Amino acid sequence: MDIEKHLEALSLRVSYARDILGARVSDRLETISEEIQALGSKADSLGLDEALAKTSELARKLSVLEDDLDALLTPMDKVRIVRHPQRVCLKDILENVYDNYTEIGGRDEVSIDPGMLIARAYITRRVGKKVIHHPVMVVGQEKGHGQEFRNGGSIKPWGNAKALKYMKVAALENIPIHAYVSTPGAYPIEDYPGAAQQIAENIYEMCGIDVPIVAIFSEGGSGGAEAIAMADKRLMFSHGYYSVISPEGAAAIECKFNGLTRATPELIERCAKHQQITAQDNLRNGYIDSVIQEPPLGARNEHFDFFKQLRSQVIHATDEVAVSVRSVSVLRRLAMRGSKQRKLGEDVIVRWELEPAERELLVWKRYQKYRKMSLQAYIDKRGIFERLAAKYMEFLFSVYSTVRFEILKHFQKKIVRVATDFTDEIHVVTSKMDRMTCQAMELLGIAPGGDGDESALTCLSEPASEARASSGQTYVSPKSLEDREVTCPHAGERGCLDIWARDLYGEFGGVCPNCGYHFPMEYQWYMANVFDRGSVREFNQSIAAGNPTNFPRFDERIMQAKEKTHLQSSCVTFNASIIGIRLTCGMLVANFRGGSVGAAEGEKLIRALDLARKRHHPFLAYIHGTAGIRIQEGVNGLIQMPRVTMAVRRYIEEGGLYIVLYDTNSYAGPVASFLGCSPYQYAVRSARIGFAGPGVIRETTGVDIPPDYHSAYKALSRGHIQDIWDRRDVRANLHQAFLTMGGRNLYYR
Repeated sequence: MDIEKHLEALSLRVSYARDILGARVSDRLETISEEIQALGSKADSLGLDEALAKTSELARKLSVLEDDLDALLTPMDKVRIVRHPQRVCLKDILENVYDNYTEIGGRDEVSIDPGMLIARAYITRRVGKKVIHHPVMVVGQEKGHGQEFRNGGSIKPWGNAKALKYMKVAALENIPIHAYVSTPGAYPIEDYPGAAQQIAENIYEMCGIDVPIVAIFSEGGSGGAEAIAMADKRLMFSHGYYSVISPEGAAAIECKFNGLTRATPELIERCAKHQQITAQDNLRNGYIDSVIQEPPLGARNEHFDFFKQLRSQVIHATDEVAVSVRSVSVLRRLAMRGSKQRKLGEDVIVRWELEPAERELLVWKRYQKYRKMSLQAYIDKRGIFERLAAKYMEFLFSVYSTVRFEILKHFQKKIVRVATDFTDEIHVVTSKMDRMTCQAMELLGIAPGGDGDESALTCLSEPASEARASSGQTYVSPKSLEDREVTCPHAGERGCLDIWARDLYGEFGGVCPNCGYHFPMEYQWYMANVFDRGSVREFNQSIAAGNPTNFPRFDERIMQAKEKTHLQSSCVTFNASIIGIRLTCGMLVANFRGGSVGAAEGEKLIRALDLARKRHHPFLAYIHGTAGIRIQEGVNGLIQMPRVTMAVRRYIEEGGLYIVLYDTNSYAGPVASFLGCSPYQYAVRSARIGFAGPGVIRETTGVDIPPDYHSAYKALSRGHIQDIWDRRDVRANLHQAFLTMGGRNLYYR
């Protein structure tokens, strides 16, 4: 009976290895499989000792083969490993890494989202003669072992909302968070609160959660991973992957550039390789802090040594986060500098509860950590003098901001307070005199009155008088120069008449005068017609998009986009004014690679937000269009989601007014992070807003969505945006929005 069990276990290992190799065939593996079957057929005729010896020899040969195969694994093999039903899952980790735990927020199928598992857990460890009990909050995607109701770890909006709720509980209780990332990507549903909205809220809130966060990656798929992965320490299983999109998704997009109708296995393999998705790739690029070594061909639930190693590294990472923000005595610091082989905390007590000052420092260090990421992934074409000038201007703005808004503002408030008290006292005296005068006039039969205007109880900001006039049109759309008639798409159902191109794209601003349908317009039209004439001053033009992963043939496409648009990236940042109100604007341009965001675009937006913060300007994110994160840049693009969101949060927390305006098509990562986290989001009537396009939704869920699923009106009805504007009213509406939301101070709340 023991022989049969051993042989069955060996057969399962062989079958697992076949699954990992995919279409590749290993002759050695097939030979071992045949030997296992042969031994099973004649095991009864052999003696027990001989059968055990042969079984042990087969197990040894299979172990050697697994080691050899492990050394030859491709990135796509590792994708198959993390998707395999035998892959270690979160419940296996809870059972083997933590000493005790209780699931919260529902259990299995009786849960708001079975794919998101939350547990309150304990780690108990001995340091010398002292026993320490560490409470932690564990959150993570749970795939299970082939359990269909868990949806493969693809989390719906309410699952991410559940995770955020209990991460906030952890912050309230001052206990660390351990986030286990194992998802192919979020479920692209737009019902309230919507996938993009919820992921954006998760990232924004996690930027400020002031307890240690350690993220452990097994499968990190796109925005679904970022929803819980904003961490102070990021670890990754050696056979895991972390990517902006699945290799199959990347190959499907690449098909149209390779003249294919369907992605071939070879193209999928190439995409997996060139996206740099493995743990080793991400460690080299600086997006994770360390790699947790797995057994050959990946960790499964019978690998108990792996769980011991995982426990040790998770404890070590949490210790490092706590110590990094804590002042440590000389004796303890010397003890930590002991043997390099000794893990931090094995002979030094490290407590994970933080004091208020330490928690504040933790959030600041987290901002600095993400700010330093992906700096190598864009092209900076500035010369040395331009860089020195930029540093000099940055220094001047910092000094100006400190003097005006921190030093003088303090005295200004005192002066205003004294002046207000003085005028109030005078008002008391003059009021009594007015009453006495009125009474005397009444006795004399003279009616009081006056022809002055009554003062309003409240009033809005007063813009500069010179800017009250229209900006004047300085840009003519090339479409308006065509001598042809344009038919509205709604002509059949709404009776719209054909319109001359010069009228439609000139006088009408690309809007059908009958039904209000918005035809696409160039981003230059907005720059000329929304902002005050001559007020646009662009900066950081020399930061250019590149090809940090050396993705095949992508250099040519980037160069073509630069030549076609005369832009260096899809992001344009500038200072401007709208009817006298000075502001800073970050614009994503659809003409450049669909407005996709990579390292260059993220860096430009961060710098623009920093400049707006220093100059105390309101910030406008105008989205002419965005297709999401640039997949050819891999994690270099994906990491811009938390990077820019942290800059947005810092800007808003210091009092900044952040407004987002969508036009045309806006999807995926930017909407699910630094755009979706704004409290003030608006859309032009033509906008389509969502987490994933119709094709991606059909591919991942098998559902065909209705034509208006991503319309601006649907986004308005589910609370994603706050209003829908006609293109011709954008200038006036933005001006009104800045006045009413900013009030007398357009920067400070």
